[in-house]
Amino acid sequence: MARIRFDRLPTERPNPRSRALDRLGPAAIARLMNRADHDVIRAVGRAAPAIGRAVTAIVERLGTGGRLIFVGAGTSGRLGVIEAAECPPTFNTSPGQVQAVMAGGRGAVFRSVEGSEDDARAGAHAMQRRARRGDAVVGIAASGVTTFVRAALAEARKRGALTVLVTCNPQVPRVAAGMVIALRVGPEVLAGSTRLKAGTATKMVLNMLTTASMIRIGKTYGNLMVDVQMGSEKLRDRARRIITIVTGLDYDAADELLRRAHWNVKAAIVMQRRSLTFPQSLARLRRAHDFVRDAIGEDAETRLKELLEVS
Repeated sequence: MARIRFDRLPTERPNPRSRALDRLGPAAIARLMNRADHDVIRAVGRAAPAIGRAVTAIVERLGTGGRLIFVGAGTSGRLGVIEAAECPPTFNTSPGQVQAVMAGGRGAVFRSVEGSEDDARAGAHAMQRRARRGDAVVGIAASGVTTFVRAALAEARKRGALTVLVTCNPQVPRVAAGMVIALRVGPEVLAGSTRLKAGTATKMVLNMLTTASMIRIGKTYGNLMVDVQMGSEKLRDRARRIITIVTGLDYDAADELLRRAHWNVKAAIVMQRRSLTFPQSLARLRRAHDFVRDAIGEDAETRLKELLEVS
């Protein structure tokens, strides 16, 4: 295997704009970092078409029972863990529907496990145990050359999974994965510290991949989080407010409706809009493949727009 020339990676090059970084005061450092972060917004914007294509492919897998699996090492791996952990409370996904694999195992989430990113055998083994045909595996590697991630993607591809690579190295060959999302963020303010611009850009892309995919499989109604879990009073309050927006009921009536719907926001909306019982609303949602808009009828878009404008 050819030796990787790390000095040639975009993520390792010194940034000429921050040569005097150690001579700057705190506020000047903050301003410099903020200016550098403008590169992130532009880079992610340029990648929107590739992100959209990846979302379409991920939705196809999720729609047929596949899982979304993030794979990474170091900062990239931790970002995948965060994304997977946020999906169940936000979108009421099952724990296995969105997963994360971290080089070095669970302990590496909290403490760096040096050398784990170079373990190709561990990356391949992780996918042998986890990936299957119909899954979507998203590798995350700022440099694009992380051995653990590249081996995991290669093994996942062999097993019939969709493979996507999110990287901040535009020079990565397109054969590295079935789909490549390459972000041209430029060198870091602190040379090689990819937890900075690269990490921010990666987090933005992962947000887009999960949020857009969940929207496309019916986890929202308009811009409302109708599949949210009810694990806290804040979330129950959010559910009541969603019901008031969609149905026009007052807060107390929304609470009573949600209790009759066993705190199922989707079912509550269908119950009120179609004058159905809780079991009938669940059956209607099943027929509509869990899309609220389809379950309550074709006039839903106009109705939602009217209510949102009033609120």
